[in-house]
Amino acid sequence: MSSPSLNEYACGVIRSMADRAESLNVIAIQLQNGATVVDAGVKATGSPEAGRLMGEACLAGCGTVGWTEVRFGEDVFPGVRVVVDRPKAGCMASQYAGWAVSLDDDGTGSPYFAMGSGPARVLYGREPIFEHLGCVESASEAAIIFEGSKLPTEAVAAKIARACGISPENLCVLIAPTASLAGSVQISARVVETGLHKLHELGFDLDAVLSGHGTCPVPPVAKGDLRAIGRTNDAVLYGGTVWYTVDCEDEAVERVIEQVPSSSSKDYGTLFYDLFKRYDGDFYKIDPMLFSPAMVTINNVRSGRVFTAGRVNGEMYMRSCAS
Repeated sequence: MSSPSLNEYACGVIRSMADRAESLNVIAIQLQNGATVVDAGVKATGSPEAGRLMGEACLAGCGTVGWTEVRFGEDVFPGVRVVVDRPKAGCMASQYAGWAVSLDDDGTGSPYFAMGSGPARVLYGREPIFEHLGCVESASEAAIIFEGSKLPTEAVAAKIARACGISPENLCVLIAPTASLAGSVQISARVVETGLHKLHELGFDLDAVLSGHGTCPVPPVAKGDLRAIGRTNDAVLYGGTVWYTVDCEDEAVERVIEQVPSSSSKDYGTLFYDLFKRYDGDFYKIDPMLFSPAMVTINNVRSGRVFTAGRVNGEMYMRSCAS
């Protein structure tokens, strides 16, 4: 029996969420063109479990998201544990939010914009990062996950379906705002992906990464999306820990290990919300070296050596939660 494609797996997760809409506090919507939309926090209340499932939909069958506790001294916080067995496919080809979906008019007389995650990105395949991934698949259905506060319309679904080469009725969309129960969880579940992207930016060969394991606190839901963006980023930057198993020469690990944690950035030590204000709300002015977990460990199976850099910073995380 053949395994489901990335998109088949993720669509299965989203459809199962639609089937469990009441217990998950989500709203299942079928658009006029047949596309399935699951609202996990825009008009719906959502739930932590909906956020966990959002994380697994993003990983598209290449990893799992579970619950854990994160401790800073005597303080205990809720958290997620992420295990990824196919890091390049699950994290970079699927979970990474790399597809900017935009329309001048989404059918309501107003524009639509959202960053898309999920394996629909593989079918789209036009992001520059796919030049390095070598990840392709053929599928008759597609799954895309949005972090946003505006539900996609029929026009948005039609554009995504065309770009993926599928019929709209075979499209599954999952969405939650940053400032929501599900949003807080699914962003923390990106901790392994965040570190893997940093490794990619540093020129490390992602084919050498055999697996990834990470933990990250789940921050309290903020009043609005801007504060939520601050808290969710701080959760990864100051509370996230990752462990990668690799197979390469030790020199390749030694070259990057000290640069991988967030503490390697000149912007480290300032709450993300304050950084965002400092740079006039422009993400691209923030030092890209900041976007990584707090602590990174790499086990090289070729030599058996273990390399570690960075540290968790509970004080900064708790300041972020209280802001």
